[in-house]
Amino acid sequence: MTDSPSPPPQEPENPKPGKPQKKPKKTESGGNSLWLLFIAIVLFVLATQFSGMTDSGEQMSYSNFVRGLEVNLAGADLTKLPADVQIRNKRNTFHVLIGSSYLYFQDQKQDSTGRDPEGTKSYKVTIENLSEQGREDLEKKLRQAEIDYGFTHPPSPWREPFILFLMLLVFLAIFFFMLRRMGGAGSAMSFGRSRGKLYAQDDVAVTFKDVAGNDEAVEEIREFVEFLKAPEKYQALGGRIPHGVLLVGPPGTGKTLLAKAVAGEAGVPFFGLSGSDFVEMFVGVGAARVRDMFAQARQRSPSIIFIDELDALGKVRGNTPGGHDEREQTLNALLVEMDGFSSDENVIVMAATNRPETLDPALMRPGRFDRQVLVDRPDVKGREAILKVHAGKVKLADDVNLTTIAKHCPGFVGADLANLVNEAALLAVRNNKTRVTMAEFDEGIERVVAGLEKQTRIIQEDEKLRVAYHECGHALVACSLPNTDPVHKISIIPRGLGALGYTLHYSEDERYLSTESELRHRICVMLGGTIAEEIVFSEFSTGASNDLQRATDIARRMVTDFGMSPKLGRVHYSETKRSPFLMNSNTASDTSHSEDTIREIDLEVRRIIDECLAMVKDILTDRRDVLEHLTKDLMECEVMNSEQLQSILDQYKTSPKISPGTHAAPSAGTTPPAKDAEQEEEHGDEGDQAAEG
Repeated sequence: MTDSPSPPPQEPENPKPGKPQKKPKKTESGGNSLWLLFIAIVLFVLATQFSGMTDSGEQMSYSNFVRGLEVNLAGADLTKLPADVQIRNKRNTFHVLIGSSYLYFQDQKQDSTGRDPEGTKSYKVTIENLSEQGREDLEKKLRQAEIDYGFTHPPSPWREPFILFLMLLVFLAIFFFMLRRMGGAGSAMSFGRSRGKLYAQDDVAVTFKDVAGNDEAVEEIREFVEFLKAPEKYQALGGRIPHGVLLVGPPGTGKTLLAKAVAGEAGVPFFGLSGSDFVEMFVGVGAARVRDMFAQARQRSPSIIFIDELDALGKVRGNTPGGHDEREQTLNALLVEMDGFSSDENVIVMAATNRPETLDPALMRPGRFDRQVLVDRPDVKGREAILKVHAGKVKLADDVNLTTIAKHCPGFVGADLANLVNEAALLAVRNNKTRVTMAEFDEGIERVVAGLEKQTRIIQEDEKLRVAYHECGHALVACSLPNTDPVHKISIIPRGLGALGYTLHYSEDERYLSTESELRHRICVMLGGTIAEEIVFSEFSTGASNDLQRATDIARRMVTDFGMSPKLGRVHYSETKRSPFLMNSNTASDTSHSEDTIREIDLEVRRIIDECLAMVKDILTDRRDVLEHLTKDLMECEVMNSEQLQSILDQYKTSPKISPGTHAAPSAGTTPPAKDAEQEEEHGDEGDQAAEG
């Protein structure tokens, strides 16, 4: 196996500006191989047929043949010779070579089964020089025996070798054709070839105008494109283009979209591939592909290489005995190519990942990735800009307010917003509307947050009543406490995988810090459902499992991460490593705390939960009449919006208002890091069944 670079792919020609040209269709090579296989089979069959017509058998003298013919003139049976030896070949056709011609005649002798007699021998008679008189005598005898005969020219002696040679050429052509196909990118024969695809500027229809919501990231990336187009402006002051740029951020924020925009506007060759394309089970393949990729890029420099999902290739190298594996060799090759003796400043490397904490420090240092660009979740203005980009492709009604929609989507990323617009358009088509209205967008938000509505699910009345009290408990506590997000909707219609009901909270402001009181009040809102069940039914159900899980997680982080425990002090006790961009990616390490400290942490978490439970119980007990009124109306309409909730609360003088804050505490509605909805787990889920035994 050699590591020499493969021949670079042919660069696509740029069409003339203003004259869009259609992209040539890719021809499938599978059909060509089938045609070649079909031709080979036909040639093989023809060769078999022709070869079967060749003379076979022992040599018989002409005199014996004539004598046998004379003996059997009466019976007209050619197959009986004086020695009872039969003459035939595979097709019951006899060929007698007479001079430059073949004499052939058909033997009609068959057994009772319609098959040729078994155990017969095949003979051939060769007559080199037969006079005209001899030929006439032979024909006379054949006519007397009433045997059908005829004369034909013998085939060329080169026929059979030529057919075999032709078949050999066809099979060799098929073999080399299949070998060439196997030698393409992504096959077993292309071990050392890169899988990178070369994109021309006209092949990508995405530009920087299609990237919204991350203006800072766009400006950072635009600088690379401007340097490639006008390098003298930067070189005049002694500046140089960074060797590499790393795009980091949560999934769906538009990292790959930024790379597509660079490919659409750079005007230089753009190679795009994934980090997993370098990793193979064969030793040395990944390193060879890295060298081949950079060799192709240098041939077309200045150029750009984009590696998506870099964490599949660039994870930190270990110091274990078995750490010298294929992935590390591939990473070493990448490090050398990016900043080594053979590095090229005209080759820029772009990469994207949502796990930068797992990358090797040698890969992250200046000289390789000089710049890290954060592509974060958009704020309310960014979400509105993204909605304008996607909503420009659909027909909107006059009542659609993109600013309001953006406020109702805290934590949404670009992929979520694109999905939201598409869901709204599909709902409008389903409702036979000519334009997308605000109602479709509201329903689309609930689909994305809570899941698909299940109108056909049959729920018993007692369970439905319990879910109604549960959801009204969430809403009433949220309206009673300061520093909470306002309630947008309450529903007892099942949605998603296990939500029998849900309460939607929308934040009014974009905030990035949370105080201790805000976290406590958030825990109280989560516990409002289970306390409402306990007050009304004197027991609570399994529907609060998700609420308890999230409330306990916040309380534990208050103690271990944020130092909000007076007893334990402002000390960081957490042993869990969390990814800054990936949710539910917690990895626990070996604890360094004593058993007494761990017990104290558990007791502090329990104390915070108990204090919040007591606070919620006091709120719902004092406002029991409001809780009953809300539950009664919710049972009738099944869905209650913020206006209906406000009208009910206004009927009670001591009732709270729908407000994120009161005079007792400043307004501090925090933006949740992701989609926020109080979803109830389905009664009797697997975890609860296991606990109940």
